[in-house]
Amino acid sequence: MLEGVINARDLGGIRIGGKTVKPGLLLRTGHLNEVSDESVRHLSQDLHLKKIFDFRTLQEAAFQPDREIPGAEHILLPTLDVEAEKASGEAVPQETFLNLPAHIVQLSFTRLFQQKARQLYPSLVLSEFSQLQYATFLNLILETEEGSVLWHCSQGKDRTGIGAALILGALGADTETIVEDFDRSNEVYRPVVDKLCAQVVEAGGGEKEMDVVRAFMGVSVKNFRYALKLIDANWGSIPGYLEEAMGIMDDDLAVLRARYLQD
Repeated sequence: MLEGVINARDLGGIRIGGKTVKPGLLLRTGHLNEVSDESVRHLSQDLHLKKIFDFRTLQEAAFQPDREIPGAEHILLPTLDVEAEKASGEAVPQETFLNLPAHIVQLSFTRLFQQKARQLYPSLVLSEFSQLQYATFLNLILETEEGSVLWHCSQGKDRTGIGAALILGALGADTETIVEDFDRSNEVYRPVVDKLCAQVVEAGGGEKEMDVVRAFMGVSVKNFRYALKLIDANWGSIPGYLEEAMGIMDDDLAVLRARYLQD
């Protein structure tokens, strides 16, 4: 879809009930540090990109800053509560995440990373800090009456995937449609995941360790489904979650559906 951008795709064409998502308006990607000149032109002139939502930490964004897209506002909305992790005493140095493939095999054998692999998605949906960031994301999309919007993290899979799930849920998508979009990231990252899982096995690891690799280097559908079940258990549905946890009301959902769905 975009040159120099990993895991980039358009939500356009996804079927929701008897309608489809309009193409060229809702874009999810990895970071935009290496986006090509032609893709910059395409985003700016063809897709009329208005807002870029960057879910990375401050350190991630500084390490690989997004290229400027003419006409688009760049909005940094870190969805991980780094300070809370530090306070818990179980924070991982940010430098580790900046080159995770080099460390993930070793880290997969640690209790800390096995725990983090299980808790990443639940923490993103349950944390008030993350909820506030995603609420800002959705409210700013509501304010964007024309043109396209784009959201991303570093690899465009976990934090970005949660953002896509909230949008699809707001548009009325069912659970399987949401999971299918989320799982598409595994198509992109499977060669890397398979290679690293083989290294885990060579080092004496098994399923527990390979689950860490799958979760951090691809996406864990199992853990994602668990996060969706937590939403259902606490709020009844994604629309209920959006209303009670984020203040996105039925009228707001109607605006999004009218803007982004077509027959």
